[in-house]
Amino acid sequence: MKKYFNTAGPCNPKSHYMIPAETRNKEIAGLIEQGHYFVIHSARQSGKTTIIQQFVNDLNAKDDFYALYCSLEAVQFFKDPKEGIPEILNVLRSAVRFSKLPNKERFAKDVDVANISTLLGDALKLYCSELDRPFVVFFDEVDGLQDGTLLTFLRQLRDGFITRHQIPFMHSVALVGLRNIRDYKSQIREGQFTLGSASPFNVITKALTLNNFTRDEVKSLLSQHTDATAQLFADEVCSKIFEYSSGQPWLVNALGREIINDILQNDTSKEITVAFVDQAVKNIILRRDTHIDSLLDKLKDPRVRKIIEPLILGKEDEIDITDDDTQYCLDLGLLKIDQKILKPANLIYGEVIIRTLNYRTQFSLESKIQNVWIDAQGRINMDGLLQGFQQFWRENSAVWAGKYEYKEAAPHLILQAFLQRVINGGGSILREYAAGRERMDLCVVYQNYKYPIELKIKYTNSVVEKGLLQLARYMDTVNEQTGWLVIFDRDETKSWDEKIFWTSESIDGKVIHVVGC
Repeated sequence: MKKYFNTAGPCNPKSHYMIPAETRNKEIAGLIEQGHYFVIHSARQSGKTTIIQQFVNDLNAKDDFYALYCSLEAVQFFKDPKEGIPEILNVLRSAVRFSKLPNKERFAKDVDVANISTLLGDALKLYCSELDRPFVVFFDEVDGLQDGTLLTFLRQLRDGFITRHQIPFMHSVALVGLRNIRDYKSQIREGQFTLGSASPFNVITKALTLNNFTRDEVKSLLSQHTDATAQLFADEVCSKIFEYSSGQPWLVNALGREIINDILQNDTSKEITVAFVDQAVKNIILRRDTHIDSLLDKLKDPRVRKIIEPLILGKEDEIDITDDDTQYCLDLGLLKIDQKILKPANLIYGEVIIRTLNYRTQFSLESKIQNVWIDAQGRINMDGLLQGFQQFWRENSAVWAGKYEYKEAAPHLILQAFLQRVINGGGSILREYAAGRERMDLCVVYQNYKYPIELKIKYTNSVVEKGLLQLARYMDTVNEQTGWLVIFDRDETKSWDEKIFWTSESIDGKVIHVVGC
């Protein structure tokens, strides 16, 4: 069977290129051996299910343990434990039935289904007492459980853990999901939350996370295709894929699949180039594959907006890194902390965050803006373009900005939609989320020409002075001598004649046009 890059569900070593489970996290085996209860948490489609299913298969292939994989995803809508706990038992019963475990017909046969406070614990105790090996269970999607169902489930596992040396119970348990145990929340009464600490499940030994692929692991994964087909993923291609994805497992596989299956149409005689990586990224972003669409649907969540909006504006001082909402965004895999700076988890997410938030504006502008700012040589008349935007903003800002949930970031988003409309199909926008510096840096790239732009909201009178120095430094990084500083003034007491202006400054031999909006 020919292997391929997988982007749908858990990987199978017989069918898919994959990084071996044991190399993704080397602590799991030791925790199981020692009988610990532990957590595995990481972002969606980072390989959790692949890894734990592989561990289950490996454990059952040996003579030391019996192992079971059980997904609780189907129970996530049952808040009341009177409904949720019996449903968990049903899911467990189904998982056992379709496993290779012994005594399957005996599981949960003699339990009192009326007593939900002991139902799961009793079923597992009775089953474990009939096994001749220690029992290991991986509960997937645990953090999807809600309210009383979550609490009752955890309490019964805790009770079994405490008494397991007297009454047989599960030898080792892994709770698997997006979030760490300390972040599970359960609403007991309206307005009151508990489970902020480890209680009532304070038997967790360790919380493990799955990191993204390293640069070497990306190369190792891609080289499996080379080994199978002789079609080379050259070092510069591997590096480009890592640069775009930061090693996020789904993205790495998606880029590999897009290049091989869709761009090259499985023609293994063709050379894989960096240009194909760039094209694959554009295709995935424009197509909004399920993974990206579901992840970015979270942008509508008020908890996510609370973190993402100041990140777009460069107002890192408004983000508390210890806040549960910040941790939520990290757990979702939307963001990462890199050298103590909060930023989008990878370049692709950084791009699609903006495109998702201003997609409606981009679509509307298709019929409203005629692109007259690109000449026959492929150069953008950026002065004319931004003067056109000034007029557009003057005439339309009240209506367009009012459509955004991210209202403070609306000017940034609308200008970027305007730029995207102009360069679609022939260029790109490199975006730098300038955390803590109250700005966003853009570099429009079109036909090998670069146009550095800095966006700022006018919070103080010193905004222009600071912006000029900041943009000059940014221009050094992109090696350009001309730049544009766009200042949005949101003061409603000012007239448009006061807000709209155009001046030009010279700093260290660089020309910077200051564009008031």
